Amino acid sequence: MVAALEIKDLHVSVEEKPILRGVNLTVNQGEVHALMGPNGSGKSTLANVLMGNPAYEVTSGEVIFDGQNVLEMEADERSRAGLFLAFQYPVSISGVTVANFLRLSINSRMKAVDPNSKGISINEFRKLMREKMEMLQMDSSFAGRYLNEGFSGGEKKRAEILQMAVLQPKIAILDETDSGLDIDALRIVSEGVNLLRSKDTTLGALVITHYQRILNYIKPQFVHVMFQGQIVESGGAELALHLEEAGYDWIREKVGV
Repeated sequence: MVAALEIKDLHVSVEEKPILRGVNLTVNQGEVHALMGPNGSGKSTLANVLMGNPAYEVTSGEVIFDGQNVLEMEADERSRAGLFLAFQYPVSISGVTVANFLRLSINSRMKAVDPNSKGISINEFRKLMREKMEMLQMDSSFAGRYLNEGFSGGEKKRAEILQMAVLQPKIAILDETDSGLDIDALRIVSEGVNLLRSKDTTLGALVITHYQRILNYIKPQFVHVMFQGQIVESGGAELALHLEEAGYDWIREKVGV
């Protein structure tokens, strides 16, 4: 059965200031949706709310994922259910290697299902990491580095693609993954996402971005425009091209701003 992320009339505030003002959006497994819009329109707020950032207050509306009420779940429960967030600015964790971080992630999932689980064995984990890193054409030394410490922008985003490969979410939310990347790093990261989708055609994605350029690599079937906390326009891939050429002025005129 295909899982769906259904956002229904979602209203969200930060410190009593309304940010999202009735967002409606459905993303099914296997689909690629792009969410575009100018700065301050609420795109990253939506990503944070979907993954349970406590700084954001949901004042009304609902989010249903795979038949479950997401808003009643803790962040780790959302992850185990199959949601994944690739951060705009991934944090570094000194002293924790990429490999240890991923093994701990797998073990915590296994123990949530079975408290008596001993977790994944070292041999199984090494085999899994080897398979995923070879698939993504990543050097094995990457696994021994401290998570994101001293990483370039591209390396941080590749580390998140590796996390996706290992954790195998149903729907991935990519929050401005193109932020701070040069064209070569953008291509490498996008190819990683596309490779994961080619291996698992049920993987859905919500690509949050300002720019068309990442959509030249990760091809969306659906494009949505967010403005002042609402989705005000939806269409196919051609909508992103139109935004690249015309900007957002026509959106402002349409909504009467």
